Amino acid sequence: MSLTKAQIKKIVLSFPGAIEKPSYGKPAFLIEKKFFTRLRADDDSLVLFVGSIDERDMLIEADPALFHITDHYKNYPTILARIAKLDAKTLRGMLERRWKEIAPKKLQKEIGVGPAAEKLFTSPDAGRSTRRKPRRVGGS
Repeated sequence: MSLTKAQIKKIVLSFPGAIEKPSYGKPAFLIEKKFFTRLRADDDSLVLFVGSIDERDMLIEADPALFHITDHYKNYPTILARIAKLDAKTLRGMLERRWKEIAPKKLQKEIGVGPAAEKLFTSPDAGRSTRRKPRRVGGS
Protein backbone atom coordinates (compact mmCIF):
# COMPACT_ATOMS: atom_id res chain seq x y z
CA MET A 1 0.00 0.00 0.00
CA SER A 2 1.39 3.38 -0.96
CA LEU A 3 2.07 6.11 1.56
CA THR A 4 0.94 9.70 1.71
CA LYS A 5 3.47 12.49 2.13
CA ALA A 6 2.11 13.03 5.66
CA GLN A 7 2.73 9.35 6.50
CA ILE A 8 6.26 9.55 5.08
CA LYS A 9 6.96 12.65 7.14
CA LYS A 10 5.67 10.92 10.27
CA ILE A 11 7.88 7.87 9.67
CA VAL A 12 10.96 9.97 8.93
CA LEU A 13 10.48 12.17 11.99
CA SER A 14 10.01 9.10 14.21
CA PHE A 15 13.77 8.46 14.02
CA PRO A 16 15.71 9.89 16.98
CA GLY A 17 17.34 13.22 16.13
CA ALA A 18 15.37 13.67 12.89
CA ILE A 19 14.43 17.23 12.00
CA GLU A 20 12.81 18.83 8.99
CA LYS A 21 14.86 21.58 7.37
CA PRO A 22 15.06 22.87 3.80
CA SER A 23 18.01 21.68 1.73
CA TYR A 24 18.69 23.81 -1.35
CA GLY A 25 15.20 25.25 -0.90
CA LYS A 26 13.51 21.84 -0.93
CA PRO A 27 11.83 19.98 1.95
CA ALA A 28 14.45 17.72 3.54
CA PHE A 29 15.12 15.78 6.71
CA LEU A 30 18.35 15.67 8.66
CA ILE A 31 19.80 13.72 11.56
CA GLU A 32 21.69 16.36 13.49
CA LYS A 33 23.31 18.20 10.56
CA LYS A 34 23.59 15.23 8.19
CA PHE A 35 21.32 14.59 5.23
CA PHE A 36 18.80 11.85 5.91
CA THR A 37 16.27 12.04 3.05
CA ARG A 38 14.22 14.52 1.07
CA LEU A 39 11.02 14.74 -0.91
CA ARG A 40 11.24 15.54 -4.62
CA ALA A 41 8.15 17.29 -5.95
CA ASP A 42 9.57 17.12 -9.51
CA ASP A 43 8.75 13.43 -9.86
CA ASP A 44 6.91 12.71 -6.59
CA SER A 45 9.81 10.66 -5.23
CA LEU A 46 11.89 10.34 -2.11
CA VAL A 47 15.71 10.49 -2.17
CA LEU A 48 17.21 7.56 -0.26
CA PHE A 49 20.81 6.52 0.35
CA VAL A 50 21.91 2.95 -0.37
CA GLY A 51 25.16 1.12 0.33
CA SER A 52 26.68 1.46 -3.14
CA ILE A 53 26.00 2.32 -6.76
CA ASP A 54 25.95 -1.43 -7.50
CA GLU A 55 23.25 -1.94 -4.87
CA ARG A 56 21.27 0.95 -6.32
CA ASP A 57 21.47 -0.51 -9.82
CA MET A 58 20.37 -3.91 -8.52
CA LEU A 59 17.34 -2.35 -6.75
CA ILE A 60 16.33 -0.49 -9.92
CA GLU A 61 16.61 -3.69 -11.95
CA ALA A 62 14.63 -5.67 -9.36
CA ASP A 63 11.79 -3.13 -9.02
CA PRO A 64 11.78 -0.40 -11.70
CA ALA A 65 8.19 0.55 -10.84
CA LEU A 66 9.39 1.67 -7.39
CA PHE A 67 13.02 2.70 -7.87
CA HIS A 68 14.64 5.01 -10.40
CA ILE A 69 17.31 7.71 -10.70
CA THR A 70 17.93 10.86 -12.68
CA ASP A 71 21.20 11.99 -14.23
CA HIS A 72 21.82 14.18 -11.18
CA TYR A 73 22.11 11.10 -8.92
CA LYS A 74 23.93 8.71 -11.27
CA ASN A 75 27.34 9.15 -9.57
CA TYR A 76 26.05 8.87 -6.00
CA PRO A 77 24.91 5.89 -3.89
CA THR A 78 21.37 7.25 -3.83
CA ILE A 79 18.12 6.04 -5.27
CA LEU A 80 14.76 7.65 -5.88
CA ALA A 81 11.66 5.83 -4.64
CA ARG A 82 8.31 6.68 -6.22
CA ILE A 83 6.00 7.68 -3.38
CA ALA A 84 2.97 6.07 -5.07
CA LYS A 85 4.73 2.67 -4.96
CA LEU A 86 6.58 2.98 -1.63
CA ASP A 87 5.38 0.99 1.39
CA ALA A 88 6.10 1.66 5.06
CA LYS A 89 8.22 -1.48 5.63
CA THR A 90 10.59 -0.68 2.74
CA LEU A 91 10.86 2.96 3.79
CA ARG A 92 11.58 2.13 7.44
CA GLY A 93 14.21 -0.45 6.49
CA MET A 94 16.07 1.91 4.19
CA LEU A 95 15.89 4.79 6.67
CA GLU A 96 17.02 2.60 9.58
CA ARG A 97 20.14 1.66 7.68
CA ARG A 98 20.88 5.29 6.81
CA TRP A 99 20.17 6.40 10.39
CA LYS A 100 22.71 3.90 11.75
CA GLU A 101 25.32 5.29 9.35
CA ILE A 102 24.87 8.98 10.20
CA ALA A 103 23.42 9.27 13.71
CA PRO A 104 25.99 10.50 16.23
CA LYS A 105 27.46 7.71 18.35
CA LYS A 106 26.31 9.52 21.50
CA LEU A 107 22.70 9.46 20.28
CA GLN A 108 22.98 5.80 19.30
CA LYS A 109 24.38 4.96 22.73
CA GLU A 110 21.60 6.90 24.50
CA ILE A 111 18.92 4.82 22.81
CA GLY A 112 20.81 1.55 23.00
CA VAL A 113 22.02 1.27 19.42
CA GLY A 114 25.72 1.17 18.69
CA PRO A 115 28.54 -0.87 17.25
CA ALA A 116 27.53 -4.07 19.09
CA ALA A 117 23.92 -3.72 17.94
CA GLU A 118 25.09 -2.84 14.43
CA LYS A 119 26.92 -6.15 14.19
CA LEU A 120 23.84 -7.94 15.47
CA PHE A 121 21.67 -6.41 12.72
CA THR A 122 24.11 -6.98 9.86
CA SER A 123 26.01 -10.14 10.73
CA PRO A 124 25.01 -13.29 8.81
CA ASP A 125 25.64 -15.12 12.09
CA ALA A 126 23.33 -12.84 14.10
CA GLY A 127 21.90 -14.66 17.06
CA ARG A 128 24.46 -17.48 16.98
CA SER A 129 27.33 -17.71 19.38
CA THR A 130 30.74 -17.00 17.89
CA ARG A 131 32.68 -18.03 21.01
CA ARG A 132 35.16 -20.78 20.53
CA LYS A 133 36.81 -22.96 23.07
CA PRO A 134 40.27 -21.66 23.91
CA ARG A 135 43.17 -23.59 22.43
CA ARG A 136 45.51 -25.36 24.73
CA VAL A 137 49.03 -24.09 24.61
CA GLY A 138 51.78 -26.46 25.59
CA GLY A 139 51.81 -30.19 25.93
CA SER A 140 49.86 -30.94 29.09
